[in-house]
Amino acid sequence: MTRILLILIFIVLCLAGIKAVYPNLFSPSDKNKHLTLYGNVDIRQVDLGFRVNGRVQEMFYEEGELVQKGSFMSYLDKQPYEDLVREAEARIESVKASLETAILLWKRRLELFETGAVSQEDVDQAISSKNVYLANLREAEAALGVAQTNLRETEIFCPSDGIILTRIREPGTVLKEADPIYTLSLLSPVWVRAYVSEPDLGRIYPNMPAEIHTDTHGGKVYHGHIGFISPVAEFTPKTVETTKLRTDLVYRLRIIADNPDQGLRQGMPVTVKLLNPKGRDES
Repeated sequence: MTRILLILIFIVLCLAGIKAVYPNLFSPSDKNKHLTLYGNVDIRQVDLGFRVNGRVQEMFYEEGELVQKGSFMSYLDKQPYEDLVREAEARIESVKASLETAILLWKRRLELFETGAVSQEDVDQAISSKNVYLANLREAEAALGVAQTNLRETEIFCPSDGIILTRIREPGTVLKEADPIYTLSLLSPVWVRAYVSEPDLGRIYPNMPAEIHTDTHGGKVYHGHIGFISPVAEFTPKTVETTKLRTDLVYRLRIIADNPDQGLRQGMPVTVKLLNPKGRDES
């Protein structure tokens, strides 16, 4: 009896020692607590350019500068477009004068027609002339609108908060329509492009919470959630490092960072831990 008791005590002490050395041995596997993926940071970039051609007059920002939404960034030489606006305004005044004359003529023809001094053909010609000038006036007003729009398009304002990634042109450069002058890296949204293997697809779901870890030792842990799960399978890209074979089918994910900062850079490799994945037997 004493020997059996001693054996039981020895077994308990051994288990306690193993538990102290390996505390997670008898706990649920970490694999059941989170799903680890590997990916790269994606940040949206915008090429800023003018919708009209012209000569760059001023550029107010350099590479690396933070730009707030709505900031005035650059403008073209406005003189040609201001001249077009004045030309369109003068055209409207000219057409209005001709239209007033045509209306007076039409009214006089109507009065004379009642007395029989002019024919119906004369009245029809007066009406036609009036209608032509009315159409010309609408055309001139539309041309003025186009000229004013083009004048406004000689200025660029920042569409969103961001950082100047590249200053492509310099003042004095003659641009064609849509030629970019800045590349802007947007501060938000920031997401991670990662891939999940087909066997783990059933364990994830939209808005699933995630942690984003960089390779920086002791660096900040970013929180996020799954914003997109691709419905189409594809082969693992060569740039993705996983423990599975690269020929495995995977599904692309977009994990949106909820608290991004400048610690997350375009293309940076990161590790993503998807928290509380569904078990194999869960719906």
